[in-house]
Amino acid sequence: MSSHASVRPAFTPAYRVVLALGGPVMAWGRLHVTGLDALPADGPTLLVADHDSYWDPIAIGVAARELRQVRALAKATLWKTRVTAAFMTGMGHIPVTRGVNNDEALATAVAELRAGACIGMFPEGTRSLGRVLRARSGVGRLAEAVPEATVVCVRSIGTVDVVRVPHRPAIRVEFFRPRGGGLRPDESPTAFAQRLLDELRESAPREIPGRRRTATRLRRRLEAGT
Repeated sequence: MSSHASVRPAFTPAYRVVLALGGPVMAWGRLHVTGLDALPADGPTLLVADHDSYWDPIAIGVAARELRQVRALAKATLWKTRVTAAFMTGMGHIPVTRGVNNDEALATAVAELRAGACIGMFPEGTRSLGRVLRARSGVGRLAEAVPEATVVCVRSIGTVDVVRVPHRPAIRVEFFRPRGGGLRPDESPTAFAQRLLDELRESAPREIPGRRRTATRLRRRLEAGT
């Protein structure tokens, strides 16, 4: 991991709890982190990731823990129960609902980003489940609203294997700066998001999550085109 962090980053209590629980899982999963120097230790940062497993945010958070807390735009259903809602809010995450206008959530993300937060987003908007999904415009809209933000991509590979006990995962988390840089003047927010997603997926093949029964069902659905 990187050696440029000399001060322990400040984490909220809820974030510390999740790292404490997720850290041993990632250690068992032989987590290997590369490119951490691409992630600034402070200042507005937009962290863009591929998404195949529910364990992706944990892997990314553990991988980045030497440097900073990652706040994320996450699906609003995670706020359904009191316990998970308390943790999600305590970690500074922002709820979004698929299929509706999320201008308020994006406005919150913009404000936090301008204040120096590291905001994480999945341009696919949900787990791929092995499917090729188009990128959504949210990543580009944040980059457009906060042009001073540093854009960093992060791939998570092997996280789908966490639940496949006794098989031991080999998890890799790779941070890097996008080849084409940030949002270009002639680039739409959606095109920007798609460019980043395409680059992420160059070395992060879409993976089907779940244990054997779930993975088989999802694979059959994918083969049937449903």
